[in-house]
Amino acid sequence: MVLSLVSLCAKEVVSDHSSSPGWLRWVPRELYRPLLEAAFSSCRPLTVGELVQRWPERTLRIGGRRRQGQTAPNRLCIQALLLAVVRGLSDQRCSLHLLDLSGLQGDEGGMGDPMGGWSLTVALCTMVVQARAGARRTQRKEGDRERKRFSALERETDIKRERGQRKRGMDLSSDDGEMVECSAPTSEEDLIKGVRRRMEIVRKKETVVTALGGSKKESEGQEPETDVLVHVRADLFVNARSWERVRVALSTAGPLKLQCRYLRVEEISVSSIRTLLDLLPPRGLLGIDIRYSSLGVAGLAELLPQLSTFPALNSLRLHYCNLDFRRDHLGQEQALRDLSQGLRHLQELRQLSLTALRLPGQLRVLLSSLPQPLEILELPYLSLSPVDLAYLSTSHHASTLQQLDLSENRLDESIPSIRRLLSEASGSLQHLSLSGCGLTDGLLGLLLPSLGGCWALKSLALALNPLSMTGLVDLVKTAVRMPSLRQLLYPNPLEDYQPGLPDLPSSAQLLDWPLDDSTDISLTSSQLKRVLADGGRSDLFLTCDLLNYDKDLVD
Repeated sequence: MVLSLVSLCAKEVVSDHSSSPGWLRWVPRELYRPLLEAAFSSCRPLTVGELVQRWPERTLRIGGRRRQGQTAPNRLCIQALLLAVVRGLSDQRCSLHLLDLSGLQGDEGGMGDPMGGWSLTVALCTMVVQARAGARRTQRKEGDRERKRFSALERETDIKRERGQRKRGMDLSSDDGEMVECSAPTSEEDLIKGVRRRMEIVRKKETVVTALGGSKKESEGQEPETDVLVHVRADLFVNARSWERVRVALSTAGPLKLQCRYLRVEEISVSSIRTLLDLLPPRGLLGIDIRYSSLGVAGLAELLPQLSTFPALNSLRLHYCNLDFRRDHLGQEQALRDLSQGLRHLQELRQLSLTALRLPGQLRVLLSSLPQPLEILELPYLSLSPVDLAYLSTSHHASTLQQLDLSENRLDESIPSIRRLLSEASGSLQHLSLSGCGLTDGLLGLLLPSLGGCWALKSLALALNPLSMTGLVDLVKTAVRMPSLRQLLYPNPLEDYQPGLPDLPSSAQLLDWPLDDSTDISLTSSQLKRVLADGGRSDLFLTCDLLNYDKDLVD
C-alpha cells in the first residue's frame, strides 16, 4: 500500500506529541481525518483524544472492512477515543453528532492488541452511563447555582420591602419631635395579597428547579429530560456477563444514545434476547447472530415475530442453538409451522446462516417461506439429506446465491443435485465452501466441470476431503482455468498422512490424524505451484492452512 504525501506528512506530525499544542490550534478541518488515521496507525492515543475532543465535523466513522494487511485499531487508541467523546460533550469546538464504530472490533488478543467485540461493547456501555452521570452532575451544579442566585434576589427584595414598610410606619407628628411607629392593623385584603405573593415565589422556585433537572423530579423518581448530543452506532456483542450492563446502557436517557447495527448474543435466554430487542430502535438493526443459546424450535418461533418489526433486518445467523428435528417431541410439527410463518415476515432477509441445527429433510419448509431470494446461505453441520439438496438446486434461491457454505454435509449421494445447483448459481456465486463433504477423487471429478463453469467464483474451500495427489492436481488445473478465482483452500493429500488411515476417512479423522514426518510436505506445495506457473496464474493463492483461511480477503 503506497501512502500519499498527506498521509506521510500526517504520520510525521503526530509522531511528536509534545508539539501538538503548536499545531492543533491552526490545523484546518480538512486535515483532521488524515491526522486521526495517522494517530491510529502509529498508536498515538493522546493525539487521538485531542483530535476527537475538538472534532470539527458532525460525523466520525472508525472501523468498517479493513484492507488486506491492515490491522484493527489499538485498544489504547479506542479507549482514548471514547474518553474524548465524553469530554467533547462540553467542548464548544466539538461538532460531533454521529460516532459510527460499526465493524470496528478485532479479535481478542490479536496482533497489535486490538479491542475485541465483547470488550468494545462493555466500554461503549460504560461510556454511555458515565456521560449520563456527568450530565446529571452538571445539571445539579447549574441548578444549585441558579437556586443560590434566586435566593439572593429574594433576600434582597425582602430587605427592600421591610425598609419601605418601616419608613411608611414612622410617625413624625409627635410634639417632642420623636419618631413614633404606627402599628395599624393589617387588613384582610393585605393578608390575601401576601399569601398570593408567597405562592407566586414558591411556584417560580419550583419552575426553575424543574427546568434544570433539580431535586424535585429526582425526589419523585423520574429521570430529567436530557437532549441527545451524540448518537453512537456500533455492533454489540452480548453474553451472560455483559447483558445487564448493555440493558442499562440501552435504556439510559442521556447525551449519548447507543444504537446497534449488528447484534451478537451468546448463551442467554429467549426472554433476555427479547428484552434487548425491545430496547433497540426499529430502523437501526441490520442483523442478529445468536450462538450457543438453547432456543429450541419453539423459542426461535417466538423470536421471529419480534424480528419482523425491524424493517431493515437482512441477516439472521443461528449457531448451535439446539434446534434438532431428529428427535421425536410432541408439538414439533406445529412449532415448525410457526417457524415457517415467522420467516415469511422477514421481508428484507438476504443472509441466512444455520450451523449444527440438525434439520434433515426440513430445508424446503424453511427456505420456501422466505419472500425474497437469499444471497448468502450457510448450512454447515446441518445433516442435509439428498431431499434437501434436491430442493435447494431447484429453489428460487439458487440463481441469486453469492455465497454458499455446505461444509460437513455428506454429498456422496447428492452429486447430481450439487451439479445442478452450481449450474444455476454459475453467474452469481463468488464464495463456495465444500470442506469436509467426503469428496473423493471420483466424486470431485464429477464436480469439476460444474465448478469450472462458475465464472464469478473468487474463493473455493475444499479442506478435509479425502483426495489423493492426483485428484489434487486435477483440482488445481481446473482452478487455473477459472479467471475470477483468487483463493483455493485445498486438503492435504492422503499421501502426506501417516499410515493407518481408513480407506474413506471422515473429516474428523483427517483433522486429527498426524502428518507423516518422513514425507516432505513442501513437495506438495512445489508441485501445485508448478501447475500454477504453467497456467500463468500468479494471482491465484493456494493454501492448506484451514485455521488462517479468510475468504473475505479477496473482496
